[in-house]
Amino acid sequence: MTSRFGLSAALTTPFDASGQIAIAPMIAQAGRCLAEGCTSVTLFGTTGEGASVGASERRSVTEAMLAAGILPHQLVAGVLVDAAEDAAEQARHALQRGARNILLAPPSYFKNVGEDGLFGWFSTVFAALGPLARDVLLYNIPSVTMVKLSLGLIGRLRTAFPDVVAGVKDSGGDWAYSEALIGAHGDLVILIGDERHLARAVRIGSQGAISGMANFVTGEIRAMAEDGRDDIRVERFVLELLKYPVTPAVKVMVARKTGDDRWLAVRPPLEPIASQGRQQLAVAYDSLFARESA
Repeated sequence: MTSRFGLSAALTTPFDASGQIAIAPMIAQAGRCLAEGCTSVTLFGTTGEGASVGASERRSVTEAMLAAGILPHQLVAGVLVDAAEDAAEQARHALQRGARNILLAPPSYFKNVGEDGLFGWFSTVFAALGPLARDVLLYNIPSVTMVKLSLGLIGRLRTAFPDVVAGVKDSGGDWAYSEALIGAHGDLVILIGDERHLARAVRIGSQGAISGMANFVTGEIRAMAEDGRDDIRVERFVLELLKYPVTPAVKVMVARKTGDDRWLAVRPPLEPIASQGRQQLAVAYDSLFARESA
């Protein structure tokens, strides 16, 4: 068993007025998350709009992060594409630069595919990576991909590729599945994406989380991910976020924390949260997390 995974912030991606990635505030946000207790940051996952970020942009951001002093083992790279060749290309650069993990989502354009087809797709990606293939976290997020990674598929992949498959990030929001996943594959790195289930999962064997909320309540999420400490405020605020498209809603909170409205922008097909929604999120946050004045 390697060292405990801990907490990775599912980093949001800021865009400037022309729609280009604003690299400086992204680096600053990564630094803040690490300084506040994250062991890594995850680039270009769901919260980071990874499906809307091109390969050349990904390379540029990764290189800029490393040049700014963020260490390779502090980076996890999300890969959310359908073509196995593209998935391998995106993963290859991150692995060559020393990234800690690859967060690899299943292909999602073709619906109702079988387990053999999914096994074949992952196998093709791993074969294309060759000796570089390592430390892959399989990404279960069926609300987005419409693909639920079965316990059997995970078992087949880890058996066939024991030096490649390191774990699973479960963002399904289904506690029965999470519990069964930990029971069946708890010797892997099992990470929880739904903060409502995080502390409970850690107490039965989860190694931590890749969390969007870690962008703005890092300390609170860290206590859940590291210590298995319940926090009803976090659980209640998840329900507030779920009233909106989650990625734009998380960006509202990052903009509020940083005072930088570049975080409000999203790339199409996502749409930003309107002013009324931003205000409602702020009120809900303050009602839960307001601290007494010193």
